[in-house]
Amino acid sequence: MKKLLAVILTLAMVAAMAMTAGAESVDYSGVKLGAILLHDENSTYDLNFLNGIKEAAANLGLDDSQVIVKTGIPESNECYEAAMDLVDEGCNVIFADSFGHEDFMIAAAKENENVEFCHATGTKAHTEGLANFHNAFASIYEGRYLAGVAAGLKLKELQDAGSLKGDHPVIGYVGAFTYAEVISGYTSFYLGAKSIVPDVTMNVQFTGSWYDETEEKNAAQALIADADLISQHADSMGAPSACEDAGIPNVSYNGSTVESCPNTFIVASRINWAPYFEYILTQKAKGEAIDTDWTGTIATGSVLLTDVNEKAAAAGTVEKLAEVKAALEDGSLKVFDTATEGFITVGGEALASYTADVDTDEAFTPDTEVVADGFFHESEYRSAPYFDVQIDGITLVNTAF
Repeated sequence: MKKLLAVILTLAMVAAMAMTAGAESVDYSGVKLGAILLHDENSTYDLNFLNGIKEAAANLGLDDSQVIVKTGIPESNECYEAAMDLVDEGCNVIFADSFGHEDFMIAAAKENENVEFCHATGTKAHTEGLANFHNAFASIYEGRYLAGVAAGLKLKELQDAGSLKGDHPVIGYVGAFTYAEVISGYTSFYLGAKSIVPDVTMNVQFTGSWYDETEEKNAAQALIADADLISQHADSMGAPSACEDAGIPNVSYNGSTVESCPNTFIVASRINWAPYFEYILTQKAKGEAIDTDWTGTIATGSVLLTDVNEKAAAAGTVEKLAEVKAALEDGSLKVFDTATEGFITVGGEALASYTADVDTDEAFTPDTEVVADGFFHESEYRSAPYFDVQIDGITLVNTAF
């Protein structure tokens, strides 16, 4: 037995040495990352990017002089100015994290052809035709679907216990804006819940801001009057804290809120940006092109769930999430399934066809058929979401934003 173990260990060491010898050595000494963030670490959205930058820098062995982060940069010409300052400081890869930063990043890219400009959630890289401007996102709709499954299990637990507020499960959802990114997110979350409790409905209230703790808390409190569970696509602790105060189950976004909300937090989905930062820095170091549109997936480690808070979650949540995650990974489950009868309907009719606005011209003209093979093909024709369908079962409380 000892001899066999020794042979196995020897073979493993030989294999590891061979892999190391065959691996490409990348010199990162010439790369310098500049990051432009809309808010700071107090925003769960921006904190998620900060954590991704730190993780990537550590994994690649970058020192502090190779990363500059500018926080609190609004969606205005200040973004352009921040980008130009980063160029002056020697950054050759510059990243911005908010949708409204895009035009200012494009302007800076046009003036600095040797610098790579990368932008999260944007829509214009594939139509601008700039070799040094790139968009990135991830299939977070899969993560939100999984979070919705966890929500559905909690709602079913409440339903079985006779603890619902009404005659069917109701979700309240705090959204920032009526953008496709938000619509795609709340719809995939709803569909995850619907896969567990088919009679669920959802009410969505918009705040008109990515980060406004007061408005997000007010929206959550208004929704709680009818809702059995609250989720969100907004960046503060407003909604989670309102849920903890009211004792209402909560599924948050971009990170765990269990420390502040131990009794109500169930789970959260998030994009892990570390793989993307590692990718763009490696491509720059190697002198190779960065994808115009990059979409991270569960397989690339770009879509994650936090640990489930079993104090608040329904029994069996961890096991069910593992089962659904495996089905998403192997392709046997599609989030925006248009083939299953009654799963996605608009005005009572199946969504058999849809022309989406993928190229995003000034008139937002639909230009690309995106329903095929029994599902809506989200984030395939560009990285940023373009699912903007208002499906049955979801009511918008306000639409001003």
